[in-house]
Amino acid sequence: MRVALVSALALGTVISGLGAASAQPEAASTARPAAWGPCAADVLAEIPAAQRDKVSCAVQEVPVDHSRPRGDKTGVIMMKRPALNPAKKIGSLFINPGGPGGAGLIYSAYGSSFFTPEILEKFDLIGFDPRGVGRSAPLRCFRTQEEADAVNEGWFALPITKDEIASSIRQSKVYTDYCGINAGPLLNHMSTEAVARDLDVMREAVGDRQLTFVGFSYGTLLGATYANIFPAKSRALVLDGNVDPQLRLTNGAQYDRERARGFEIALDAMLKRCDSVGVEKCAFAGGARKKFDNIRENLRKGPTTLPGGVVVTLTDLVGRTASNLYSPPTFKALTTWLQSIHAAQNPSAAAALAVQSVVDVPMLNNLSGRADVRVLPETPYTSDDSYYAVNCTDKPFTKSNRNWASTAAKWEKESPTFGRYQAASDLLTCPTWPARHPDRWIGPWNRKTKNPIVVVGNYYDPATQYLFSQRMAKQLGNARLISVDAFGHCILGDSAGADAAVTRYLVDLTAPVNGSVYQPNVQPF
Repeated sequence: MRVALVSALALGTVISGLGAASAQPEAASTARPAAWGPCAADVLAEIPAAQRDKVSCAVQEVPVDHSRPRGDKTGVIMMKRPALNPAKKIGSLFINPGGPGGAGLIYSAYGSSFFTPEILEKFDLIGFDPRGVGRSAPLRCFRTQEEADAVNEGWFALPITKDEIASSIRQSKVYTDYCGINAGPLLNHMSTEAVARDLDVMREAVGDRQLTFVGFSYGTLLGATYANIFPAKSRALVLDGNVDPQLRLTNGAQYDRERARGFEIALDAMLKRCDSVGVEKCAFAGGARKKFDNIRENLRKGPTTLPGGVVVTLTDLVGRTASNLYSPPTFKALTTWLQSIHAAQNPSAAAALAVQSVVDVPMLNNLSGRADVRVLPETPYTSDDSYYAVNCTDKPFTKSNRNWASTAAKWEKESPTFGRYQAASDLLTCPTWPARHPDRWIGPWNRKTKNPIVVVGNYYDPATQYLFSQRMAKQLGNARLISVDAFGHCILGDSAGADAAVTRYLVDLTAPVNGSVYQPNVQPF
């Protein structure tokens, strides 16, 4: 029975009918110790060759519904990269990359991208795919790719015309209908609260008395939720690129409306920085803000054809700009591309592009800007529907799309580039999400942990604007806010000052001075 259970969980199956003999007693809190073993070949193929003989994997059994611990179980897959100096090991460091829907299993093998050598020496790094994500019983709304393709046809990322709006509303309803049919037992149990309770099981399963955790983007909500459900079990939590927990869990529409504003703030700052460095470093310099707005409005009237025959639409402009704002190293290529569009729309400007080359940098794999995953190199997209499953569970929306068009127009007026684009995500889809009375944590957020939680925010983070980090720090019962005068989404690994402060906190529990401001290692352009 044990072998069969582990095999089934490893394949991402929800197990039912285990019977009283194999279930933990309801009063017991001891999790089954993690059974570490070799990682599957397809998992190892996704990580650097030098890490493949170091890591091990395990599937941890957790209740589908934590309020019914004797009921159905599901499996959460974990990867461990052990501490480089076992004699100085402090414990385990759990990592969540965001999303929601970010498959975090292999992040333990990429620890050097985010953490200093001292952290790698003293902690087992543990990545995991949260429930319903990646290899952890992935929640899927479709049986075949053909079904998914049929639903996506006529579902626009940026619906503008009446026909596009009507079609998108119709197809999003078809999508949620499919989810109701195919998603399975996890449908009502995909909340951040459920993942936080899974995380506590995993903490106990690896033998740690308290949790040490680093969460990026949406992962900050997971960390904040854990800290408030289990304050006494929280050792050291670092939250990088923060959400506003209270707003997100009480008013989904307003949260997304403010999220669109965050992208606008980041875009405006990037365009100003472009102008300040000049055309030698940024091809789009010279009235960049006005040029961008003109490009957007021209594309609203119709597409632009670039030399070579490439056609650029408004959706292309907004989608690529949103994605590239996540990653400052792409700014130079983005602005060169923008200049090529400006030149095509204004032939007299073409001479300014003569010495520039147009480099095509693809959009990040973040669901066209809707998810907050901090993407790693060579990480493939995992087809599951956990993004909406989590957001539509956590974030309350009205149960009707009747006023979507007027709301989208209002958001677009406030945030001309990203307002409608943001509205075409959760605001469009969650009103018809089929989960009924799901479990979800809505607060309190101010329970005190023994050690302060470290909140990290970039001034020009597009996806989780800096104001959200300020709010997170105020809402938590015991927190320190450190800031980085930087662009891009999340910062650990890219600011020596912030990295040093986080290292001392994770290792020694010495929290940084509240209000500290650091610089990034590299400025854009």
